[in-house]
Amino acid sequence: MSVNKHSVEQIVKAIGGKENIAAATHCVTRLRFALNDESKVNKEELEQIDLVKGAFSANGQFQVVIGQGTVDKVYEEMVRQTGIGESSKQEIKDAAAKKLNPIQRAVKTLADIFIPILPAIVTAGLLMGINNVLTGQGIFFDKKSLVEVYPQWSDFASIINLIANTAFTFLPALIGWSAVKKFGGNPLLGIVLGLMLVHPDLLNAWAYGSTKEIPTWNLFGLEIQKVGYQGQVLPVLVASYVLAKLEIFLKRRIADAFQLLLVAPIALLITGFLSFIVIGPITFAIANVITDAVVGIFHAVPALGGIIYGLLYAPLVITGMHHTFLAVDLQLIGSTGSTFLWPMVALSNIAQGAAALGMMFATRDEKLKGLSLTSAISAFLGITEPAMFGVNLRYRFAFIAAIIGSAIAGMLITINGVEAPSVGVGGLPAFLSIFPQNWGAFFVGMAIVLVVPFVLTIIFAKFKKSN
Repeated sequence: MSVNKHSVEQIVKAIGGKENIAAATHCVTRLRFALNDESKVNKEELEQIDLVKGAFSANGQFQVVIGQGTVDKVYEEMVRQTGIGESSKQEIKDAAAKKLNPIQRAVKTLADIFIPILPAIVTAGLLMGINNVLTGQGIFFDKKSLVEVYPQWSDFASIINLIANTAFTFLPALIGWSAVKKFGGNPLLGIVLGLMLVHPDLLNAWAYGSTKEIPTWNLFGLEIQKVGYQGQVLPVLVASYVLAKLEIFLKRRIADAFQLLLVAPIALLITGFLSFIVIGPITFAIANVITDAVVGIFHAVPALGGIIYGLLYAPLVITGMHHTFLAVDLQLIGSTGSTFLWPMVALSNIAQGAAALGMMFATRDEKLKGLSLTSAISAFLGITEPAMFGVNLRYRFAFIAAIIGSAIAGMLITINGVEAPSVGVGGLPAFLSIFPQNWGAFFVGMAIVLVVPFVLTIIFAKFKKSN
């Protein structure tokens, strides 16, 4: 289906004209712009265009929500009309990064590292959910699991568990690949670095606390613990940075003819020694402090922690800072075997969908009705941008209703100790990634984020009309 050329012209005009576009690309649902001057954008005019479902600025990029299946056609038409060259996502990110402050750049760096590996983590979470259904006691039979009643399914569940656990067993390799690539090094060396940190000759990090005698290396009188870093985030992040910068340093100083023989071996050797002697032990200790602090806060005052996290997560999405919590989730999973933060994220996504659905019933605008319905369905399946930026933030009371529902549900599931073994899909299918013994409390939380934002949105809308 072709797009309306006039609508594309209106989009270009509303963002300040083609002269205001420094670079442009698109993702699955959004046009992404690096603009010369964001103050030239006429947001009200932009959001009145039929093709546009919302617009926002984050991480130095101005993004226009179009929708899956249409955005690529809009982008192609815009390229034809303006004559701008097609830009890669990385080029847009590089152009946008020039406008960021140090904190925003740090957050963006974490996002650029963890987002590429997210599909593997989410897939692992969903597969773990299937394994949980098969092995969880009391789901189908009283005090027994499905595989206990039907043992012929036990090996099937075992293989699923192996496939699901692979992403977390070799998490440092995934992070190493993405981080070294981000820092400008050879991503294949990042994979080797990550695998090196979980080598089978090392003591498994998950057995560290229960092992009485920890094996050591003796380096000229210096004893180094032979400990792996399974499930750890900080050690491989820092080591990847060192490896990438060392590789860049060596490439600048070694002749091209000798680079293949010298750069990678020297970089890996030095980084390897530094990882086991300095980087690993220090960052492992720091990671444990961070984990203990987060766990301690939520254990000390779970109700308050749940309310605050449930209330603030969606606003953090607007700034892009929510990506930092993915690293915290992965660290919690690596250190404790589960995370209590991600279940609140899943409920926050559902809350945005419920608020958008409420807008469908609260408005008489046929265009907004259609947009609200499709956005709500998208959010219920884990993709919240159309609902959040296309509907709820445009009518702020809907966004407020969503975060109120999310805060109440966050408090409830935190008090009840709801946890997930992995990050999964953040919508209605999210219960598959929750421990089965926590399903009851999670379903109550799910009911809250479906009902409260929906009802509050309708009430707020009627109250606004009466004034």
